[in-house]
Amino acid sequence: MKPLVSIKKILLEQEKCCNALVALLQRERTHLVDFDVSAVEALAKEKDILLLRLRLLEEERQRLTAALAAEWPALREGEVTLRAIAERTGDAELSGIRLKLLSLVQSIEDLNGFNRHLIDRSLQSVRTAAGFIHSFGGNRPAPAANGTLLSRET
Repeated sequence: MKPLVSIKKILLEQEKCCNALVALLQRERTHLVDFDVSAVEALAKEKDILLLRLRLLEEERQRLTAALAAEWPALREGEVTLRAIAERTGDAELSGIRLKLLSLVQSIEDLNGFNRHLIDRSLQSVRTAAGFIHSFGGNRPAPAANGTLLSRET
């Protein structure tokens, strides 16, 4: 049952990373409200690193789950979910980790949605202010170039 022990370790590490992501998103919300651009940029870098780590952990979890599916011939790879593993092994700790991860994912979705709303409102305020300034003859910024840059080198 080595894959099961390894899956638990990966899941616990994912739980730590998700907790860190929740804390980061809460800090991001605070900095968005305070209009602290440099702090938001720094948090974006931290978030990218954390998300990369989560992606690598998820890839490892999927690899281990496939190995576990090979040990359980009655189940196909796609049928080996955390719920199925917990039910098959009767492992209460695994069920607890699964529920914590589900809760953390919901928190992350909620915080992301709230932060997205703050950013959208800020952008709308900027667009409104820019339109107001332009209505008095202020300089309009050059529109962003659209299209593809092609090299003339062959």
